[in-house]
Parts: sequence; C-alpha cells; structure tokens
Amino acid sequence: MSQENSMVHEKEKRALPGFLMLFVVLGIYVYGGFTIYQLAKLGENHPDAGMMVVKMIVLFILASIAMGGFFIIEPNGSKVLLLFGKYVGTVKVAGFHWTNPFYSKRNVSLKAQTLNGQRLKVNDKVGNPVEIAAIVIWQVIDTYQASFNVEYYADFVNLQSETAIRHLASSYPYDAEEDEISLMRNTDEISRHLGVELDERLALAGVKVIEARLSHLAYAQEIAGVMLRKQQAAAVIAARQRIVDGAVGMVQMALAHLEKDKIVELDEERKAAMVSNLLVVLCSETQVQPVVNSGTLYPG
Repeated sequence: MSQENSMVHEKEKRALPGFLMLFVVLGIYVYGGFTIYQLAKLGENHPDAGMMVVKMIVLFILASIAMGGFFIIEPNGSKVLLLFGKYVGTVKVAGFHWTNPFYSKRNVSLKAQTLNGQRLKVNDKVGNPVEIAAIVIWQVIDTYQASFNVEYYADFVNLQSETAIRHLASSYPYDAEEDEISLMRNTDEISRHLGVELDERLALAGVKVIEARLSHLAYAQEIAGVMLRKQQAAAVIAARQRIVDGAVGMVQMALAHLEKDKIVELDEERKAAMVSNLLVVLCSETQVQPVVNSGTLYPG
C-alpha cells in the first residue's frame, strides 16, 4: 500500500432529504401519467403526439434512475459512497436520504463490537506454556480506512488481536516477584498494555479500541499440577519465614524485659537454652508439651 493512500481519511458528506426527493420523483410519475392521458385524449394522429411520447419516455427513465438514489441509514450506521470506483464521502446521519443514483454504496457499522477471543496456548517470557484469552471492545472511527486500507476489517481485527495477545503473553512471565510485572499479578497494567498495542495495530483499519482486558489466564494443563505445587511450596516458605521473623522478635522482647525488670539473671548458657525453647514453642506446628524445670541439682 502506498504512503499516499494510507494517509487518506474519511470525508463526511451530506445527502439530500429522502422524503423531499420522493415527492419530486412521484411528481415526475404523476406528470408522466398526465402526459399519457393527454396523448390518449388527443389521439395518435395529433401533430404533438410524437413529441409527447418522447417526453413521456424521458420522464419515466429519469424517474426510474432517480429511484436508485434513495437509501436508509440506521443509528450508528454509515454509507460509504463511490462514483465509478472513486471515493466521494461517507454519510453518517441516520434517516432517509437521497444522493446521486450513480453512487455505489457500502455499509459500514459504527457500533461498538465485542471480540471474545478464543483461548490461546502461548509460552510466557520464561518459557512456561500458558493459556490466555482476552475480550476486546472496538469501534470503526474512519470508514475510509476500514473500507479501503484492509480487505475485511472485522477479520483484520480478529487476526491482529490474536497476534497482540500472543506477543503480550511472551513478553511477561506468568508469575514473578512483586517488583517485576507479571501476567497474574498485574492484570490491570497488562490489559492497558494490550489496549495500547491493539490501538497501534488497528489504526491502519480505522479502528479504535474502547477496552481490552484478559478474560482467561492459567497454566497449560500439562504443567498446571507442577506449577500448583510450586506455588504451594512458595506460600509455605513465605509463611514459615514470617513465623520465624515473628518468633525471633518475641524472643528478643522477652529477653529485653527480663533484663530490664531484673526478674532473673541468666548466663549465656541459660539464655541459649531459653531462646531454643521459645523458638521451639513458637515455631512448632504441633502442640508442645511443657517441661517443668525444678532447678539445678548440685552435689552435696
């Protein structure tokens, strides 16, 4: 496609009111009928009979041609007008209209349309196979580009949406640390990136993306079980780390209170034993049985 053609945009055109032209065409038919009546009354031998026949034929031909200029536009619809292959303009005003009957007309819908994408299996940034799908809400904003820059703009939207989703999925990992963007943790940001990329890809077809968001995201079936165990293990490790951090803080607080209030004096060995016991009690997953220490026995 040449650069000159890609820079051409929609040109809005006004059409004549359809009902006004309908009265004109009906008037031509009525006048033609009156001419037939006069011809029948005067007879075929009248000197003006030949001229009246020619006039009648011309009037009926003009009226019949004019009938081809009527068209209707529904709300959020449009007609792209062509004159012998040359773009003339686009009529967007809803209603009953009339225009040059030699114009050819193409329907282009301006309604918002929804693409419910099918589930695609794609490798994410780190190579894990994932299933991903998206919903795209789009609308034609330039009827010239939608009609002449691409063959079928709806098919173009479907194909480019699938390409953009595949590219998006391969650009980010399914899951990652909190400081890295991932498909699972940053759904809103990922959806914004998808919308921006689709806008760039679909601009050639005169299409604007109203909204794009992920509708399905999961590991592929062949690795779903392994990844689930991996996530569970990571969750257990994170929970244990938090438990240990809390237990160490409680032990430090207990030792600080004992020293501050001078409740008991502990040597290093007893501090170590106390720390060990407290950590066992605080970090154990099962109920700990207390051991009563009655004191230290010294030989007599």
